[in-house]
Amino acid sequence: MGLHKISKIVALVLGVAGVLLWGMLMIKGDKAVIASGGEGLDSFLYVAYLTFAILLITVVVFVVKGILGGDVKKTLMSVGAFLLIFVISYVMADGVESFTKDGEIVTAQTSRYIGTGLYTFYILSVVAVVAMAFSGVKKLTKR
Repeated sequence: MGLHKISKIVALVLGVAGVLLWGMLMIKGDKAVIASGGEGLDSFLYVAYLTFAILLITVVVFVVKGILGGDVKKTLMSVGAFLLIFVISYVMADGVESFTKDGEIVTAQTSRYIGTGLYTFYILSVVAVVAMAFSGVKKLTKR
């Protein structure tokens, strides 16, 4: 039996289990579930956790398989470029201690990590837009 058939069967079983459990929760109603302390939610969440674990393991296995089967040098260069962008973003970000709406304090380091994430997102977004524009212009000039 092929991997494709097995994955379709597992997806079908998990999907049916999820729909049945969701249906059971809907039949009980919100008030009954809240009154019982969330009875029935546990099994629904276990199906979700199992699905997530299968998905995560599958992604990791195929990523590692692709890295080892492909050009390792290009992969390491791409990872290095991403780390370089991350370091540049970290240097650009400033950490300022501040308060949330609830009055809780946000440390300077947490603020710096948030800024790093935002700068990394901005840089990668600009790189993606430039790459798409360059690709489009290159296609137009080849015709």
